[in-house]
Amino acid sequence: MVETVLFENEQVLDRSAVADYLRTLADSLDEGSEITLSAGSQEATFEPPAQVEFEVKAEREGPENGDGELSIEVELEWPENATDTDLSIE
Repeated sequence: MVETVLFENEQVLDRSAVADYLRTLADSLDEGSEITLSAGSQEATFEPPAQVEFEVKAEREGPENGDGELSIEVELEWPENATDTDLSIE
């Protein structure tokens, strides 16, 4: 299986800016509208179906006995050609 990155952006933001970004994403999901991700000249638009696979993962990466890096990852996933009537998530 081939994985193609359609959009990627990594930047340092304060917690309030991250919350605003997530709130905007959540509002788009709640309204059932398209989601457009943009940064600089990059842009990708998605239209998730009514049901998506939702994953939240917390990780610690680094040496066992030393300081590491903590992360929280949020992922939404759905079949590329899914419609609201044919999506079945197990």
